[in-house]
Amino acid sequence: MTAAATLRRVKRAFAGDPSAGSRTGRRLGLIGAGMLLGITLVAVFAPLLAGHDPTAPSGAPYRAPSFEFPLGTDDVGQDLFAQLVYGARISLTIGVLSAILATAIGLGVALLAGSLRGRTEVLLMRVVDLALVFPFFVLVIVLAAFLGRDLLITAAVISAVLWAKPARVLYSDVLKVGEFQHVIAARAMGASNLRVLGRHVLPRIAPLGVSQFVRTANVAVFLESALAFLGLGDPNRVSWGSMLFFANSRSAFLTDAWLWWILPPGLALTLVLVGFAFLGYAIEERADPRLSGRRQPGAGRRVRRTASRPAGDEPAPQAPGTVLEVRNLSVAYRSGDHEVRAVDGIGFTAPQRSIVGLVGESGSGKSSLAFALLGMVRPPGEVQGGEILLNGRDLRSLRGPEARGIRGREIALVPQGAMSSLNPAYTIRRQVVESAALTREDPRAAGKRAREVLESVGIAPQRHGAYPHELSGGMRQRVVIAMAIANEPSLVVADEPVTGLDVVTQARILQLLLELRDRLGLTLVLISHDLRLVGRVADELLVMQGGRVVEAGAAETVMTSPCHPHTEALLAASPALREVERPR
Repeated sequence: MTAAATLRRVKRAFAGDPSAGSRTGRRLGLIGAGMLLGITLVAVFAPLLAGHDPTAPSGAPYRAPSFEFPLGTDDVGQDLFAQLVYGARISLTIGVLSAILATAIGLGVALLAGSLRGRTEVLLMRVVDLALVFPFFVLVIVLAAFLGRDLLITAAVISAVLWAKPARVLYSDVLKVGEFQHVIAARAMGASNLRVLGRHVLPRIAPLGVSQFVRTANVAVFLESALAFLGLGDPNRVSWGSMLFFANSRSAFLTDAWLWWILPPGLALTLVLVGFAFLGYAIEERADPRLSGRRQPGAGRRVRRTASRPAGDEPAPQAPGTVLEVRNLSVAYRSGDHEVRAVDGIGFTAPQRSIVGLVGESGSGKSSLAFALLGMVRPPGEVQGGEILLNGRDLRSLRGPEARGIRGREIALVPQGAMSSLNPAYTIRRQVVESAALTREDPRAAGKRAREVLESVGIAPQRHGAYPHELSGGMRQRVVIAMAIANEPSLVVADEPVTGLDVVTQARILQLLLELRDRLGLTLVLISHDLRLVGRVADELLVMQGGRVVEAGAAETVMTSPCHPHTEALLAASPALREVERPR
C-alpha cells in the first residue's frame, strides 16, 4: 500500500468520511440482522432441535455434555440444551411484543401531541416527561411483583414503562415534518389532521419509528431476562433469564455445571442484545444520518391564549360585493415574558375580482397576516384580536373541522417557495388530485379535475406524471397555483409567489394570476417585498412596516405619489429601468 493510500485511510478514519460511516453502518446492520435471524430460526425450529422436553427430567442430574445432551443436564436432570433453544422463544416473543406495544403507544402520543398542539400537546408531553423521570427498572420490578408473572402481563408491564422514550424521539420528528412547506401547504388546502398525518407525516417518520422499535426491543429483552433472573418471570415457561435464576438459586457455581448452565444463556442473551444494537444503529443512520445532532427535546410550550368576543357581540355586516374584510387584526408572538406584535391592528377590504397587494420588507408581518387569514397561526404565535370576514362569515369564530372546511375550498394559499411546498416523493398530478379530492369523493372526478387545472395553468398532459425536481421553478409555481384553484375558492392568498424566479418567469406567473382572476372570478391577496412588481397588477396597495399599514390606496396613486417615507424607500430599492442613468 502506498503512503498516499495509507494517509487517505487515516484521514477517513479520523475525519469521519461520510461514505466510510455509511459502509460501517450497513455492515453492522447486516451483522446484527444475521445474529437475530439465526436466533429466530433456532426459536422457530426449537421442537426439531431439542430432543427432550425442557420442563421434564430426561436424564441423570448434572450429566456432562454429550451427544444426547449437548449442554448436559441440571440438578434435576432437565436437558439444558432444550431449555436454551426453547428459552429463545420466550425472550424474543416478550421482547418483540413489548416493543410493538411501546412503539405503538409512543407513536400515537407523538402524533397527537405534534398535530393537535395547544393544551393537548402540553398535557401529553408532561406525562411523557413524568414517565421518563421514574427509574424504569425499579418501576418494572414493582409492577411485575404487583400484577403477576403471566407472559402477556410481563409484556404489558415492560411496554408501559418503555413507551415514553419513543414518544419523545418521534414527537420531535413530527414537529419537524409538520413545519415542512408541503405539509403547511396541505393544511392550507384544507386537508384534515388525519389526512396530513397519513399522507405526509407517517411516511417521513416511519424509518425512525422502525429504529425506535428495534431499540425498544433490545431493552425489552434485557428487562424480561432481568425479571426472570429475579424470580418475577412466568414460572411455567422457560426463558434465558429463568435458566440463570435456577442456576444461581441451585448453586451451579459450586460445581462444573456453571460452564454449560450459565455461560450458554448468557452468551445467547448477549448475541440478541448486540444484534438489536447493531441493527438499530444501521436503521437509525439510514433514517437520518444527522439524528444525533438534531434532537432538541424542548421545554413545554405555552398554552395558546385565544382572544374571545363577548357573548352577543356579533361582527358588523360585510359590505355587498366584498369577498374579504379584515378589521383591526393583531397577531403576536410570545417568548417567556417578551411579546412581539407581528401584525398590529390591520384592516382592509378586498372586493370581488380585485387584487390587493401587501408589500413590505422582511419581518414587516406579511406572512403572519397571511397565516392569520388562513387560521394557521400556531404557538408561540396567537391572534389577539380583530375580525376576518370571508363572504360575510367571521373566520375567527370557526374551530376544528369548520375551519378546515374553509381552507382549500373558500380560501386557498399559494405558498412561498414551490419546491419546498411540494412533496418530493409524489408526482405533481397526485398532489393536485389530493387537493381536488377535498371536495370530490369519486377518485375519477378528482383525477379529471387535476388534469383540467394543470392544463389551465399551462402544464402539458405529458408532464403530469413528473416529480417536482423534474420541473423548472416556473413550472413548479404553476403546480402550486393549480393546487390552490382546484376547488374553485373565492379568495387566493399568494405569499411571495414569484420570489426566486427570473424576471421573465415572474412576468409570466403574474400574467397567469391575472388570467385566472378574470376567468374564474378570483379575489387575490398578493404578498411580496417588491413594490414595483406588485404595483403592475394590483388594484390596491397596502405598504406594511413593523406590523402596521403605513400607507394604503389605489396602486397607481401609491406608485406615482407615495406619501410615506417607507413607501419611497421600497420604490427606491427596485428602480424602474427607465430611471437608471448610465454613468458618464
